[in-house]
Amino acid sequence: RESRVISLLHCTLTFLFGPSAHRQFSSGGAYPNIPLSSPLPGVPKPVFATVDGQEKFETKVTRLDNGLQVASQNKFGQFCTVGILINSGSRYEAKYFSGIAHFLEKLAFSSTARFDNKDEILLTLEKHGGICDCQTSRDTTMYAVSADSKGLDTVVGLLAEVTLHPRLTDEEIEMTRMAVQFELEDLNMRPDPEPLLTEMIHEAAYRGNTVGLHRFCPSENIAKIDREVLHSYLRNYYTPDRMVLAGVGIEHEHLVECAEKYLLRAQPAWGSAGAVEVDRSVAQYTGGIVKLERDMSNVSLGPTPIPELTHIMVGLESCSFLEEDFIPFAVLNMMMGGGGSFSAGGPGKGMFSRLYLNVLNRHHWMYNATSYHHSYEDTGLLCIHASADPRQVREMVEIITKEFILMGGAVDAVELERAKTQLMSMLMMNLESRPVIFEDVGRQVLATRSRKLPHELCTLICNVKPEDVRRVASKMLRGKPAVAALGDLTNLPTYEHIQAALASRDGRLPRTYRLFR
Repeated sequence: RESRVISLLHCTLTFLFGPSAHRQFSSGGAYPNIPLSSPLPGVPKPVFATVDGQEKFETKVTRLDNGLQVASQNKFGQFCTVGILINSGSRYEAKYFSGIAHFLEKLAFSSTARFDNKDEILLTLEKHGGICDCQTSRDTTMYAVSADSKGLDTVVGLLAEVTLHPRLTDEEIEMTRMAVQFELEDLNMRPDPEPLLTEMIHEAAYRGNTVGLHRFCPSENIAKIDREVLHSYLRNYYTPDRMVLAGVGIEHEHLVECAEKYLLRAQPAWGSAGAVEVDRSVAQYTGGIVKLERDMSNVSLGPTPIPELTHIMVGLESCSFLEEDFIPFAVLNMMMGGGGSFSAGGPGKGMFSRLYLNVLNRHHWMYNATSYHHSYEDTGLLCIHASADPRQVREMVEIITKEFILMGGAVDAVELERAKTQLMSMLMMNLESRPVIFEDVGRQVLATRSRKLPHELCTLICNVKPEDVRRVASKMLRGKPAVAALGDLTNLPTYEHIQAALASRDGRLPRTYRLFR
């Protein structure tokens, strides 16, 4: 029966396609024997996209009559990201209760003169497929919206409302107090102490001034901040000359038209009186130590609890992002690298930064060693965060001080090229994202009134030489250290010993002798 079916199928194929209707195998004589390295004959030549590292659209900047800057970067796509960046943050709170910027971040996109509540704002954005966010840092406050480009007029009008006409009702302020209190409790309870250590290292490095002021609202100030305090602050810092309206994915002329319509002659909710108490202080690096004794033995409970760790962060003053040395410092930070012992690309998995090769690969008992670089308009801070068992704190600190000393030594050509390539790769990968481009445009224009394009930054990175890295590291090592310590600090060396180690040739801590052990 099966043979009859096959015979019938063969007859059908012969009838339809002729006697040659059978499968041609590539090993047979029907096809020429062409190697894979040669192009196939008769196939059109492929056309590949080329990358020249340059953006196809220019960053345009226009300054309005009231001092507001409008910056845009066009980009292919249906959606845009638009927002207002303001020279405002915790560093400007010297004459105010600390924590105002933290409050304003939580109050963002609440009721305004035009919108009765937050839900109404979100529904308005929803019509254009939009989302909103507000973030504050030590020196910048950013209100941002991503939405369909066709809704640009609505988006800019909404941004003007939430920035200049917030109602700040008693109910909203009370809800914000609860949100701030919850965030403070969460900050102190989370297993990852990096945000808390960042606060502590800034406090140690810039004692009581500018970027050393608390970014999070202290618990004792939560009840003191009210509408009057907020209006007093907003009157001085939410002024057009301290703002940039930035947009990515829109036509510049359209954005300028919207800015003139909603922001040029807008009267803010706190009145039109001019700013009188603007803080223009320049950051003063002091160095020092901030310690927080805490029982870290039960930070993370569960089937696989995190072991008890002591966390140390040691930092030195670098430079501002406006200086030429900023690029060599960025390369140095990338060269140091680091991370956690159990991260996805941890020791033995192909990581070649110094903190992996010299620290985590050699000292199995260290749980973390990571380099960070914080840079501002007038100063900068390069620091290393490390964590280990409380009994090995002294040895851990010495390992970190040795790495700082090695920064001023020889720089291998291969590791430098790897760090530069990695930095350029990270820069270009981040700038694939529209919100990241928006923030880059806004921050650069806010600080310098112009923007360096990615290919310009890549050229500066490529030009960094080994002597540039050694020079900036040697200059940095002449300063006083800033130290932040969290956990069981029984074996923590004194600040004077850490300072002496960073001033020595090999980074070793002075020996200590005890009569009784």
